[in-house]
Amino acid sequence: MAISGKTAVYGIIADPIGHVRGPSLFNPLFERLGIDAAMVPFHVTATSLQRAVAGFRAIDSLKGWLVTVPHKVGMFHLCDVVGISGTRLQAVNVVRREADGRLVGDNYDGQGFIAGLRHDGIEPKGLDVLMLGAGGAARAIAFALADAGVRRLAIANRTRANAEALAATTRKFFPAFQVEVGAAVAGDQDLIVNATSAGLTPDDALPLDAASLKPRTIVADVIMNPEMTRLLGLAKERGCRIHLGRHMLDSQFSLLARHLSVPVS
Repeated sequence: MAISGKTAVYGIIADPIGHVRGPSLFNPLFERLGIDAAMVPFHVTATSLQRAVAGFRAIDSLKGWLVTVPHKVGMFHLCDVVGISGTRLQAVNVVRREADGRLVGDNYDGQGFIAGLRHDGIEPKGLDVLMLGAGGAARAIAFALADAGVRRLAIANRTRANAEALAATTRKFFPAFQVEVGAAVAGDQDLIVNATSAGLTPDDALPLDAASLKPRTIVADVIMNPEMTRLLGLAKERGCRIHLGRHMLDSQFSLLARHLSVPVS
């Protein structure tokens, strides 16, 4: 790719940043379509988010950015306009910068996760699900699972109050949905979803005891790099079917591109 003074810049913000896949998806698209643009990673810590976004507003050549761990909830509060999904979730995973500096956000994680499951031959309707985590990605996945018709959802989180808050919010939008706060313990679930950041580095503690996993359980992770997290590797050894984190991003790629006003074909 040739970078010039006319190149439009897109970004992705995260902490840590080494695991992100956005540039590897968008830059080949720009090149294939002959678009003078590039996506670059921005390492932004939680304490620096507000200052970083203030700077982004002032950069005319910066057209927008993807948002991942741990910034999805924080970024929601810094946007000027948020779409229906992002507003309901109070978390965004993509932001478009308008010419006047206004920031327009939305969230496509939930749609991407469900579409990724179905593309992998896993129909969520009627499943008994344990989800680990209660952050921005977990919130999107909880709503999407409810919308997709799973039979029951248990939410386990290190801070129980956050799990209780997410369960209450999910019930608010889906009153008939069976959602509860549970423990991070594998049992007779049909599907276990790791929606935490545990697994980004090799020395991360496991989000649950993999020794208790049963072969009938499907184990999914939202982490994209490493593709085979320690949890997924142990689940595979236990005979479980596994679902990789990259499916969530791959399945929402066209939605993210359209939000950023990038043609996808």
